[in-house]
Amino acid sequence: MAPFVLPPYPYDRLDPIKAIAAAHDGGIVDLSIGTPGDPPPASVVAAMAEVTADAQGYPPSIGTPAYREAGAAWLNQLVGLDLGAGDVRATIGSKEFVAGLPAWLHLRRPDRDTVLFPAISYPSYAMGAELAGLRAVAVPVDADWRIDLSAIDPDDAARALCLWVCSPGNPAGALDDLGAAAAWGRSNDVPVFSDECYIEFTWSGPPRSILEHGLDGVVAVHSLSKRSNLAGGRAGLYAGDADLLHFISEVRKHAGFMPPGPTQRAAVAAFGDSAHVAAQRAIYEERLRLGRRLLMAAGADGCALPEGGFYLWAAAPDGDAWAFAEMLAERAGVLVSPGEFYGPQGAGHVRAALVRDTERLHLAASRLGVTLD
Repeated sequence: MAPFVLPPYPYDRLDPIKAIAAAHDGGIVDLSIGTPGDPPPASVVAAMAEVTADAQGYPPSIGTPAYREAGAAWLNQLVGLDLGAGDVRATIGSKEFVAGLPAWLHLRRPDRDTVLFPAISYPSYAMGAELAGLRAVAVPVDADWRIDLSAIDPDDAARALCLWVCSPGNPAGALDDLGAAAAWGRSNDVPVFSDECYIEFTWSGPPRSILEHGLDGVVAVHSLSKRSNLAGGRAGLYAGDADLLHFISEVRKHAGFMPPGPTQRAAVAAFGDSAHVAAQRAIYEERLRLGRRLLMAAGADGCALPEGGFYLWAAAPDGDAWAFAEMLAERAGVLVSPGEFYGPQGAGHVRAALVRDTERLHLAASRLGVTLD
């Protein structure tokens, strides 16, 4: 058997275009990756910096009681649930959970070998399957970029370890029918994992969680990276089905997955503060409007505001995303991600992460000779 060969990391492929954008006077306007550009709340930073005994000993892998209680209270308030600390476990952010999950689930169900995920989505869903030596099977999305559960092949469903959904979606910002996803999973005996890290940046209606449709057979995954600009702190949670939580948390405990003690303390402060999220929502709403004007002025064939999240999903002129990305770098110093990073169906689009301040967006517009006001 041939050894596994890792594909290039998607964003490393942008290095030549990044150099073009960085050559502008005033530098690059980097909208390629969803790394928060705004500071985390001062109270969260202060909690992390406080010197206490939790930096001395090993922190609990599942999260401290305070961490899990704060996470449960936050979700209860946000979407009207009745979770307790026992329904919640801690993660080191969410990417490690996404990438590691298939291998853990395969220990639980060695008779199954398939991970289902949206055809346009975060690359780590597929990579988690590949790193575990399993099948990564993309589920088609419809014309509105929502997962099409009716398109799942019954043979793939019979082999599935899990189905991933992401709502609000990355990269296209669509809102999936999470109730339908939960029902599909239960009828097919397939656990459904719902990546909800953009939940508080839902623009069309209220925030939604798959947990609103019952905990049986479903797990919601959340992160403080986007909500609280705490990507460097690496803190998140997963909540839902008791049996799944128990198995996954026991595997993680054996493997030594644990958010650092100071990070767990900071997370308690972050989960308990909704004011900073309201302020961040207003910031992203303004940037999305300005970013849309910028991309349309640069020649995008179309760019709708998303139903959720802080990304713009723009149709490239003539369907050539790489040419559009290079043109944006040359003319405006802007770096975006070609849509093929998120699946072959996205090849005619680019994704722009609105994580840079409005001053940088206005700078990019001035290079194009337009104003955004």
